[in-house]
Amino acid sequence: MRSIGVLACLVALASCEEKKKEETPSTPPPAVSTSATAAQPSAAPSTTAVPDAIAAQHVLVAWKGAQGAPKTVTRSKADAKKLADDIAARAAKGEEFSSLVAQYSDDPGSKERQGSVGKFTREKMTKPFSDAAFALPVGGVSGAVESAFGYHVIKRNQ
Repeated sequence: MRSIGVLACLVALASCEEKKKEETPSTPPPAVSTSATAAQPSAAPSTTAVPDAIAAQHVLVAWKGAQGAPKTVTRSKADAKKLADDIAARAAKGEEFSSLVAQYSDDPGSKERQGSVGKFTREKMTKPFSDAAFALPVGGVSGAVESAFGYHVIKRNQ
């Protein structure tokens, strides 16, 4: 059961957030930092429709006490943010994303799949993760994205 770990928690948390969303008025999604994106979207308006589902990989950098964090994680939240920022910068410079996953990810479930979380709809993941992933162009890499599980560095593959 632990093998799906954080991915299952992301999906479960997204389900809870969807119920909250139905009960509260919607607000605009938070801005996504693009300072560490590998590919920037063009300034021209897009004529393509927003997809219903996308595919992505991620590196999860957890901190001690983050939801679902392995007991072996001892870093502070500040240290996790610093490491996630470093990973995002390295990925933006072209370092192989799968190698970064293998070296740094604290998500054992997706780590076994080179960080792949597969294809998902916006509602299937926790809101900060989905907002960041759907805002990326294909091939783009996010900056550090905070969720209850830690900091994610996300690469959109599709």
